Amino acid sequence: MNLQRLLVSYLAPYRRQIIILVVFQAFQTAASLLLPILNAELINFGVLRGDNAFIRETGWKMLGLTLIQVGFTIAAVRLGAMAAMGFGRDIRRELFDRAVDYSAREVGQFGAPSLINRITNDVQQVLTLVVMIMTMMVTAPLTFAIGIVLAMKTDVGLSVVLAVAIPFLVTVMGVLVSLIVPSFQKMQQVIDRLNQILREQISGVRVMRAFGREPEEVTRFAEANVNLAAVGLKTGRMFAVMFPTVIGTLNAAAVAVVWLGAGRVDRGQLQIGSLVAYQSFLVQILMSVVGATFVASMIPRASVAADRISEVLNVRSSLTYPNHPITPANPLATVEFQDVEFSYDGAERPVLSGVNLVARPGQTTAIVGSTGSGKTSLVSLIPRLFDATSGSVLVGGTDVSVQDPEALAAMIGFVPQRPFLFSGTVASNLRFARPEASDNQLWAALEVAQVADFVRAMPKGLDAPITQGGSNVSGGQRQRLSIARALVVDPSIYVFDDSLSALDLETDARLREALVPVTRHATVILVAQRVSTIVDADQIVVLNDGEIIGLGSYDELLRSCPTFVEIVESQQGATV
Repeated sequence: MNLQRLLVSYLAPYRRQIIILVVFQAFQTAASLLLPILNAELINFGVLRGDNAFIRETGWKMLGLTLIQVGFTIAAVRLGAMAAMGFGRDIRRELFDRAVDYSAREVGQFGAPSLINRITNDVQQVLTLVVMIMTMMVTAPLTFAIGIVLAMKTDVGLSVVLAVAIPFLVTVMGVLVSLIVPSFQKMQQVIDRLNQILREQISGVRVMRAFGREPEEVTRFAEANVNLAAVGLKTGRMFAVMFPTVIGTLNAAAVAVVWLGAGRVDRGQLQIGSLVAYQSFLVQILMSVVGATFVASMIPRASVAADRISEVLNVRSSLTYPNHPITPANPLATVEFQDVEFSYDGAERPVLSGVNLVARPGQTTAIVGSTGSGKTSLVSLIPRLFDATSGSVLVGGTDVSVQDPEALAAMIGFVPQRPFLFSGTVASNLRFARPEASDNQLWAALEVAQVADFVRAMPKGLDAPITQGGSNVSGGQRQRLSIARALVVDPSIYVFDDSLSALDLETDARLREALVPVTRHATVILVAQRVSTIVDADQIVVLNDGEIIGLGSYDELLRSCPTFVEIVESQQGATV
């Protein structure tokens, strides 16, 4: 069972705290059960006999025992909280480390939203169970076992109440829990559906408005919202039955004890103090049953969450790292693809097949092709966002699979097709891969990326805030800031994955011109849609269905590659 394995594995480092916690819980449970005994003695031998000295002496004992109980309870709760929070922290850290190590293949397999939910919500479900176990499941069996022994020792004749009340309460609670758990699971599914609809509507609000779909989308959200409310009401009604049932059972049992105990007191078979003590034992025993049942009701939800957590922990990254990584000695890095093939899991055919290509320092290698031809997949192999299914990708003459990941990343300035900025400031985003970069270096990169004027116009310049994903700047500004971020690294390889598509032709031309002196000695690999962007490239690669069908300069391809000619002709109005 995944839940059991998680608890055993991740609570093992806190074994010592848990053992001490159990001891402390045992002491505080014993103290809480000794109080009714002292109270019985106080009534029997103090109040009924008018012995004030005995009353004071017993009162001080009860006060001291209460302080001891409070002290052990505080210590136990603190230890339990430390162990539980450490448990949650360790699992979250393991999940985060695993997700960060994943290649884009595994991230796509789970989906980013699902990974976030597993690291946050699912861990919280298991953590809640651990907290409840630490605080209730340790004391409940102790209270139940010791309480029954003390209750029967106090008076065996009244134990018929326990013989009836405990099975009845267990049965009722078991039935209610068996009905509530599926409702909880249904509620989680409905919440996931509501979150999915809400995420789609917020992300696609422009499309929704452009097509006038607001009324339909409002109706769709309302249906999911009403469904969630209905499931919540159903669960709430069950809880509404649970607590009155528990309270009613406790009160009925207390009345039964008084009713039966009154006769025994009248016959001299039981003292009044003992009757009061028995009532206290009865309440503590039944409450331990309620607490244990409540914790047991949380196990199915935590079990589902543990299964989802284990799925992430059990999936290993397809990227493997060498025990003794190699760092290429040559600072000017050639990028070479040797008979490279790449395919996604479950795909009918490979995305890339038989790719042989060399990109050299001081040259610009452009890659063009229709949508789905494999351009992004090809350049993603260079920084090891994926690993080739077969063949080799060499950087600086060394296969990327045996290189030091940090050293490889430092050699590459990668600008993705979809530029992403982190929440923070302009400066923090530009220094993302080079924290020590000076302000002058940042401004120099901004000038080359044709975005310096925009940053100067912002109220705080380099310290201007950037929201999550860069949503407070336009798409073109986001792309240029991403290019500036790559320039700050001053790498030996630049990879631009269709990074100029959001720029107008004039800005595109100025940026390419400004890049020439900066990238003169570097290896530049440029994925582009516009032919005007690649006219001056030293070599152009034409991809079609994952295969290279054309390789050469612009003029050479116009003479030898019909597919390239079609691309150029389709953009004649945009060529320069």
